[in-house]
Amino acid sequence: MRKIYVIGIGAGDPEQVTVQAIRALNEVDVFFLLDKGEAKDELVRLRREILDRYTGEPSYRVAVAQDPPRDRTAADYVGAVAEWHQRRADVYEALIRDEVPDGGTGAVLAWGDPTLYDNTIAMLDTVLARGNVEFDFEVIPGVSSVATLTARHRTSVNQIGKPVQITTGRRLARGFPDGVDDVVVMLDAHTAFADLDESDVDIYWGAYLGTPDEILISGKVSEVAEEIRTRRAEARARKGWIMDTYLLRRRTTD
Repeated sequence: MRKIYVIGIGAGDPEQVTVQAIRALNEVDVFFLLDKGEAKDELVRLRREILDRYTGEPSYRVAVAQDPPRDRTAADYVGAVAEWHQRRADVYEALIRDEVPDGGTGAVLAWGDPTLYDNTIAMLDTVLARGNVEFDFEVIPGVSSVATLTARHRTSVNQIGKPVQITTGRRLARGFPDGVDDVVVMLDAHTAFADLDESDVDIYWGAYLGTPDEILISGKVSEVAEEIRTRRAEARARKGWIMDTYLLRRRTTD
């Protein structure tokens, strides 16, 4: 039986890689790297730096495949994502079938934590459900961007005795969620926070968390929204890509 590891490698700082992850890295025959294009070569380079630092072998085997592009302009967002997921599953199926021998071990290095805002687990479930290739897989948790963000800002994800919600920028554009005072937003490409009709909301924002290019900004949304938009646009233009996360916290008197 083939075995696949899904290994969380943290938000960008190689020192966030856990002891459990290092053990798993050294049990792998071949590592899968998805090429996301020239603009995101740095993401592949950072993964290779982790392999160079933590694998016991002087040379490790890597299988590289093209990450299928997603249509970000489609009117049917849900349909476009579902179609993209199927093409991504095709890539993983081919990698497992062609690169991992019977009884061998492969691995996907997942940014942050593979259980949070990452579709690798769903892709492997899809491949298994197709029944074309047999394998087992194990998930190794990692330090998420949310944990890194709140640690960098020296705050907690939630307030004592209160719930927290994790959502997307697309949903936040509909308004601040009801029933919560703390909202974590993942990869908001359109900075929906700046359009909130809220007077007493603080933001803890971070980009490229855990890397030398890390940017942190916090304060009242109404006072720092334009600064975040400007810094975000400048950083994205300079590097060709951006990964950012933020926490919104409604000020309360409770």
